[in-house]
Amino acid sequence: MSSPKATPIIIGVGDIKNRSQKVEDAIEPLHLMLRAIEQALNDTDASSKHDLQSQIDSIDVVRTWTWPYPDIAASIAEHIGAEKVGRVFCSDHGGDKPAKLVDEAARRISKRECEIAVVTGGEALASLAACVAAKTMPPPGWTKPDQNVESVFSPTSRELAKTLGGRHSIGAPIHIYPLYENGFRSHWGQSIEENNSESAELYAEFAKVAEQNSMAWNHGKPAETADSIGTVSKRNRMICYPYPLLMNAFNTVNLAAAVILTSTVRAEALGIPKHKWIYPLGGAGTAESSEFWNRMNFYSSPAICASLDKGLAAAALSKDDIDLYDFYSCFPIVPKLACKHLGLPVVSKGKREKPITLLGGLTSFGGAGNNYSMHAITEMVRQLRSGNNGQQNGLILANGGTLTYQHVLCLSSQAPAKAYSSSNPLPAQLPAEPPIPVAEHAEGEAVIETYTVEFARDGEPLRGYIVGRLLGDGKRFVANHGDRNTLNRLCSRELEPVGSKGFAWESPSQETIVT
Repeated sequence: MSSPKATPIIIGVGDIKNRSQKVEDAIEPLHLMLRAIEQALNDTDASSKHDLQSQIDSIDVVRTWTWPYPDIAASIAEHIGAEKVGRVFCSDHGGDKPAKLVDEAARRISKRECEIAVVTGGEALASLAACVAAKTMPPPGWTKPDQNVESVFSPTSRELAKTLGGRHSIGAPIHIYPLYENGFRSHWGQSIEENNSESAELYAEFAKVAEQNSMAWNHGKPAETADSIGTVSKRNRMICYPYPLLMNAFNTVNLAAAVILTSTVRAEALGIPKHKWIYPLGGAGTAESSEFWNRMNFYSSPAICASLDKGLAAAALSKDDIDLYDFYSCFPIVPKLACKHLGLPVVSKGKREKPITLLGGLTSFGGAGNNYSMHAITEMVRQLRSGNNGQQNGLILANGGTLTYQHVLCLSSQAPAKAYSSSNPLPAQLPAEPPIPVAEHAEGEAVIETYTVEFARDGEPLRGYIVGRLLGDGKRFVANHGDRNTLNRLCSRELEPVGSKGFAWESPSQETIVT
């Protein structure tokens, strides 16, 4: 006869910021994480911090962009003296991983597969950038990496795979999220200016939240306004249409966070007061194809919708039960898609009943690499503990890749009515239903399904990226602009390119181009 399930709880959270960008102050991610864990241990108010620390038997780490460690989870176990540790794990890359790892840790505790779990992550990209600029590499005293590091990692600078997208030089996050923003705008009948104003007002609202958050990278600086965010200028150059710089995530930060989980029984034995307990109620996550041209459309995210719906169901909550949200926000389209699915207003006009960010977004709070949503979890725990305005339930949506990976986690100050879900209710990847027919090489009359334009640093349009459909057989294709006139039309702020017709043909270099 199997033992009854344990009830998982979060008992401690910690956040660390190293605001200095001096080479002599460079602290590697490992040591930022250790400081965050120390804060989380102190946060528990356990009667014996030593007893708590010595009984940690599970350590999960969100993979860091900053530094390729040989085995960072094992290094953490060694540094904190976790002699009973049975699981040391470092995730793959992806902004969904904080919510996923905390959800999975809660599930293991529920199944009595572990007793005290630490989940942590951190970045020191600002320090690394300073060391690269000063030609002080590797940074003095940092752990020897398992591969040579000469520059600062960025998903934008990674070499594209030799695929349909790579052949047309498209595939980085700065390319794909704008495809969705433009598709979303057209699908919902917004003008280009209406859409830009909505994005700018949304991020101005987020900036105000970050302005009040002491952990935010930009804390202490005046918040950006809707005008400064939505207006292209020398300090806010266009990156990929329609997103200027201040609508892109800012990743050059030094931030770390940690979460400690255990069961209610173990917490009582450790003398952890009940006002520290926050209950993970459930979670869910899934993914879509990493090949954007195989996705269902460019105005919705089935993975976001499924993760929200199943995450709420796993927690036995409805959207009306949620008091606090934190939606991932590397680009405006992610919170927009979540709001649209849940029926929440994208822009508050000063009347938002339920917050959709607790941190202030990846532009103003700071991107923190893959680890942004760990900070959302720690802040959610603090706000749920406070119980301000009767707030009891919260939901975090963590997003990764190019709108690829999603994970939802629900937390509460109230004990659950049912046992923690024994598995993720969603498959690892959702199929495109029905499958989208794709032309590797396209020729003929076509219509634009969505698009974006990449801009050079001098503000001039550099290259157009088009996802279209052939009128003859309906197949989808990926293309670049074929001439200057087409590029200029794609940059128009008056004419809507989505739905316009043109001609697709193959260039001598085997790229499909559209005129």
